[in-house]
Amino acid sequence: MDIQVSALGATIALVVAIVLILRKVSPAYGMIAGAFIGGIVGGVNVADTVTLMMDGAKGMIPAVLRILAAGVLAGVLIESGAASSIAETIVQKLGETRALLALAVATLLLTAVGVFIDVAVITVAPIGLAIASRANLSKTAILLAMIGGGKAGNIMSPNPNAIAAADAFHVPLTSLMAAGIIPAAFGLIVTYVIAKKLVRKGTLVYGVQERESGGEGPSILTAIVGPLVAIVLLALRPLFNLAIDPIIALPVGGIVGAIVMQKRKKLNDYAISGLSKMSGVAIMLVGTGTLAGIVANSSLKDTIISGLDHFGLPAFVLAPISGILMSGATASTTAGTAVASNVFGETIMSLGISALAGAAMVHSGATVLDHLPHGSFFHATAGSVHMEIKERLKLIPYESLIGLMMAVMSTLIFGVFRLFS
Repeated sequence: MDIQVSALGATIALVVAIVLILRKVSPAYGMIAGAFIGGIVGGVNVADTVTLMMDGAKGMIPAVLRILAAGVLAGVLIESGAASSIAETIVQKLGETRALLALAVATLLLTAVGVFIDVAVITVAPIGLAIASRANLSKTAILLAMIGGGKAGNIMSPNPNAIAAADAFHVPLTSLMAAGIIPAAFGLIVTYVIAKKLVRKGTLVYGVQERESGGEGPSILTAIVGPLVAIVLLALRPLFNLAIDPIIALPVGGIVGAIVMQKRKKLNDYAISGLSKMSGVAIMLVGTGTLAGIVANSSLKDTIISGLDHFGLPAFVLAPISGILMSGATASTTAGTAVASNVFGETIMSLGISALAGAAMVHSGATVLDHLPHGSFFHATAGSVHMEIKERLKLIPYESLIGLMMAVMSTLIFGVFRLFS
């Protein structure tokens, strides 16, 4: 079946979806509505438009299943207290003199082991507020440290965004996680430098009570076992050519982690909690699939490629730019990565860009604008430190700068110099 949507129709689909999301419509419904309207405007009849939407949604099923499976690990880490234990240990080890670095590293590690970035920030935020109160640090500085660390950890994590990109480009999840390490290191450095300059900017933190050290929380050694098991299982593929799919490795890591922490009786509760956290992402990805089905079968990609030629830009820039634009449209790393990967993935690879390079550049590009106000991350992170919206808005340029640094580094490594490809 060869159904072609016009470039105008695909553009309308994206615009309608973005407008609806900005108007607080559920992202899944926004993208479904945008896909349908775009298909009709693009010259396709109703039946064929629905077919394209269905086919696009079907393409998301592997990623959806893996993300739902990842909920076991995420639920265990969050609900067992393992995430808090990891965060508190990192902050204690690095000390208050390096408070901002400690907050950034703690959030980085949490996201890197499989905790959602917004959950990681919320987990570390009480520690950050307590430190900020004692050290006279501003909310702006500590929140940026946590967000920047979370962004860095996110591009080398087994989180849904990485799973979606690995799936769309058909690359091992561990390879994509490894591809994010160097850009993440630069992202962490930029985060620390900027956060240091913001220590007196914005609202200072006063009178935050000391956190009680978690007497019932797991030790750091047992807390880290689950993520380590998952990563070791995933690493068997690149190391020994023994493929353990994330749909197995991630929940096994969660189960082993719960057993080691002596929390196996609560495993089902953790899994249910993790599933509830992942279900929203899974539903959003189905909506993303309908939009990707329309855009992927349109001439929009040809128009974009012509535009790149017109401005004399190299083909590989399509990868980071698509990630940046889609993250801006959806205000979500996961949705931005998923849409960009599925819509432009084939085109990127057809231009001679390797699958790993394309996935890495799209993935890092999706961190540049994923924090815009029409997404939940913006509001969740503001709430984590009780920050006013007006003050939270002022962080956006700094967050974009951190994401841009990681996107540039990824583009230099995989696009310009073509290393590790």
